[in-house]
Amino acid sequence: MAIERSLVGLQVVEGEKWGCLGVRMVAFEFTANSQEVIPMRRKAYRSVAVKDVNVAEVASWLGAGGAWVGVDVSKQALLAVVRNVQGDWQRPWKVQQPAEIPQFVEMLKPLAAGRRLVVAVESTGTYGDALRQALSDAGIEVHRVRSTASSDYAEIFDGVPSQHDGKDAAVLAELAAAGKSQPWPCQPRSSEEGTLHGEVVWMDTQQDILQLWLGRMEALLGRHWPEATGVLPLTSGTLRRVLEEYGGPGALAQDPQAAEKLAPWGKRFLKPEKIERLLAAARTTAGVRMSAADQELMRRIAHEAREAQTKIDRSKKILEQATQKNETLQRMAQAVGRVTACVLWTTLGDPREYSCPAAYRKGLGLNLRERSSGKHQGHLKITKRGPSLARRWLYFSALRAIQRGAVRNWYERKKERDQGRGGKGVVAVMRKLALAVYAVAARNEQFDPGRLFPGRPRPATSQRTRAVLEAMESEAMELI
Repeated sequence: MAIERSLVGLQVVEGEKWGCLGVRMVAFEFTANSQEVIPMRRKAYRSVAVKDVNVAEVASWLGAGGAWVGVDVSKQALLAVVRNVQGDWQRPWKVQQPAEIPQFVEMLKPLAAGRRLVVAVESTGTYGDALRQALSDAGIEVHRVRSTASSDYAEIFDGVPSQHDGKDAAVLAELAAAGKSQPWPCQPRSSEEGTLHGEVVWMDTQQDILQLWLGRMEALLGRHWPEATGVLPLTSGTLRRVLEEYGGPGALAQDPQAAEKLAPWGKRFLKPEKIERLLAAARTTAGVRMSAADQELMRRIAHEAREAQTKIDRSKKILEQATQKNETLQRMAQAVGRVTACVLWTTLGDPREYSCPAAYRKGLGLNLRERSSGKHQGHLKITKRGPSLARRWLYFSALRAIQRGAVRNWYERKKERDQGRGGKGVVAVMRKLALAVYAVAARNEQFDPGRLFPGRPRPATSQRTRAVLEAMESEAMELI
């Protein structure tokens, strides 16, 4: 590759090999109107089909010492790059998904004979699970590399900020060789974990479906019955029942038995005064008159929303029952509720497997990052480098927490300091709840909302001291 430049000098000094591409650094003393030539291997990331690879030649090339294979996974193909202990690379091997996975694994077996062979993949998506299972069944060591690590290392790797499949595979191998990976064997879920995972996925999917239908319902109500949400919230089960039954305000206003029907639907939460307000809103609405087709659409949307809510409630009951069989989940539920505890367990695993509270919070993507330079002082923001599903349900727990006790008092003061904006306060509660989950699960502490926020520290109470205090309390009760 030649680059035209205005240069001075003509002496060339060739340097040492640099990086995986065989690039050689070239120093110049320049003169005018000369060219700078940067020699490098052409098409270093051009792939070769896995069926065309000579395994014996690769084994001889590896020599003594370990070997690392970085695998970039996509839906239709895998790209694998082999790295030896000297830091040299093979061109990427292209493996068709899933037809050529068995052949690829069989090719790796002789490479693993007599040496440590590590296959590194990114911990994203599910397209690589079939490969992980095949490698684990063959006894080949599988590691995972965080996607953020490979992304951050891309420019350091070869001096070019570009990212593509072949380069990503080489980066994975490099990071694994540098010890920046963790073991990731494919292990089947236990019966309990399988139940939790299935119900969490089903519940969250139904939650997304419910939000979709509620959005449609809100749009129709805004057009045909805007007063309705001023009486009953959009999330009200009674409002959905009314819309499914009547399809709109017109039919509701014309039914003389409407008040008697609404009372058992809302039960004790729906007072007679609110029923009368809803009926009055139906009789005097300023919304656009509904056609028969509009009413039928409203009925169908309300029905689907009710069905989604029913499925969510059913999954929540199953998850709540599952917590009763797991002592750690019961302790986690003290801080965030039983359903959120199951979500955190499914997405992040057992909190006791983390080294410290900060590591658990970092796994949630709730650790802070800052971008500042010179006089520019950047704002602190959470990294969001973790499962969004876990953060979403922890957010729901934080919203419940700020409605009561000491947490509410702190939140109101924080909101006032932030000029009425409550978002940062909710995130702060989420970060504290993450630490609380670790404390109750890994350290067997009792959850106390008063300890979530700064103040006079309370003396730590050991498990033995708590047992003594409970015994003294029981003796005092007997004397009374």
